[in-house]
Amino acid sequence: MKPDPLSRLPLFEHLSPTERRKIAGDIVETRYRKDQFIFREGDPANCFHILKEGTVKCVKTSPQGKQVTLKVLMPGDLFCCDAAALNDGTHPGCAQPMGDVSVLTLSKDAYLKLLRRNPDAAIEIIQYLGARLSEAQETAKVLALNPAEQRMAALLVKFATRAGLKDDKQVRLTVRLTRQDLADMIGVTVETATRIMSRFKRDKLVAGTAKSLTICNLPRLQQMASNAPCPPTSPRHAHAG
Repeated sequence: MKPDPLSRLPLFEHLSPTERRKIAGDIVETRYRKDQFIFREGDPANCFHILKEGTVKCVKTSPQGKQVTLKVLMPGDLFCCDAAALNDGTHPGCAQPMGDVSVLTLSKDAYLKLLRRNPDAAIEIIQYLGARLSEAQETAKVLALNPAEQRMAALLVKFATRAGLKDDKQVRLTVRLTRQDLADMIGVTVETATRIMSRFKRDKLVAGTAKSLTICNLPRLQQMASNAPCPPTSPRHAHAG
């Protein structure tokens, strides 16, 4: 039996196989390359975009004209515009591939028609969007209250969970990030992000560079992210590097 790729995507997983087959004809799949724009800040948000393959970063331009990375999207993610699409708004930022990507696009009208036919699915989607809102609120709280090292640890744990390949006791991240990306996503300068990552390397928590990063001690990073007490560093590690 042919696999159903829509069953693995949050917008469609609550639909019956019959409904997924019906809506498949309304979905457009488009491939993009690095440095192309899937949409730009201010464009009308009249479609849902779902990432099928690759990674995409949502960026926003500051008043000074600097591009700031807000988040990195993984396969299965709805783009950073779901609320805007429902409210006939505009995209709050740009969506830019970090490599070759495949994106599924569905018009808002087609999706709303589908939900009217499936009230149970509509409830599930409301819960999904509520979870997205809670995630955004939690991110805002973390940026406002948590120390920078804790924010960096939480970000690395998230990437290890969603974009990590386990290799023995280590986790290799499959997403290629820059130091600027890391700094933007935790709300610090590049210099501060570099200092934090240098400390993480000295403590044997990570290895490599931002573009090719390996998590060496995920449990310790998880402790740091949750602000739980960490075991003391051994004297041997204290003098390393």
